[in-house]
Amino acid sequence: MPKVLLLFLFPIMCFSQVKLDEVQLFFQQKEFIKAENQLIEFLKTHPDNLKATELLGDAYGHQKKWDQAILEYKKLVDFKPKIANYHYKYGGVLGMKALQNKLKAIGLIGDIKSAFTTAAQLDKNHIETRWALVELYMQLPGVFGGSKSKSLHYAQELENLSKVDGYLAKGYVYEYDNEPELAEKYYKMAIQTGGSLTCFNKLSALYEKEKQPEKAIKTIEEAQQKHQRNALHYQIGKVAAEYNIELQKGEQCLQTYIENYSESDGVPKAWAHYRLAQINVYKNNKEAALKYIDLAIAQLPKIKPFKEEKQKILNL
Repeated sequence: MPKVLLLFLFPIMCFSQVKLDEVQLFFQQKEFIKAENQLIEFLKTHPDNLKATELLGDAYGHQKKWDQAILEYKKLVDFKPKIANYHYKYGGVLGMKALQNKLKAIGLIGDIKSAFTTAAQLDKNHIETRWALVELYMQLPGVFGGSKSKSLHYAQELENLSKVDGYLAKGYVYEYDNEPELAEKYYKMAIQTGGSLTCFNKLSALYEKEKQPEKAIKTIEEAQQKHQRNALHYQIGKVAAEYNIELQKGEQCLQTYIENYSESDGVPKAWAHYRLAQINVYKNNKEAALKYIDLAIAQLPKIKPFKEEKQKILNL
């Protein structure tokens, strides 16, 4: 009898795996509605499949359907309360709902904190949960439990798990608290320890925020030397165009970005043409500025800053 039962179940298990593999492919292709529909059908006959339930929550989350995602993750939390990642995802979508609906946010804060702290307690190595707690306690007003000291506590826990994450988290805390010198210190420590693009981006963004474009460009150039990413050429050109500095270098970087562009670079070529138009305005080259802004508008005709820049050029 057991052998017969195994033979009976095996095709179903294989079928289930095939179905979930198809769903994973939909996720890779960012076809979240198709994933959602297939998972709903799958769960009609496999209502206790936790992986499918989690994937359905993920599909809802990608579509910003926060209420539906909350329901799916809540099922997981209730059924398997000792799984840290379920609490983390549940807290995450509750947080997104709170951001979307400020009127309901106050009533959700307790559940959000509870979900994240439970995840942290269940898994002493869960990095994402500790990041969530660092951000949560910094962004919450004090009257609702916001606390810089608690943020730094979880930032230290991150540092104990991963020095780079810890330094980035401390940089975030001090940047948020308007202490740019301390933020700079920790972002530099993250670069020295890890040197990922994220580390460089945090420091260059801080310099831009603090109106220090020369330092921002130098940091981006250091990132380019280490990582050789075409997207960084655009970043240099953007800073040059926004702050009217190192215009020749900015123009060369934007031209390089356009020549080597691929979709993986992220920023459409139209934005590079827009930055080139800005640079040529600074150089009093109206003809070139018009050429580049027309290219930008032709590629992305609905972008408001492009139209405003063209009007500015025409008024020169």
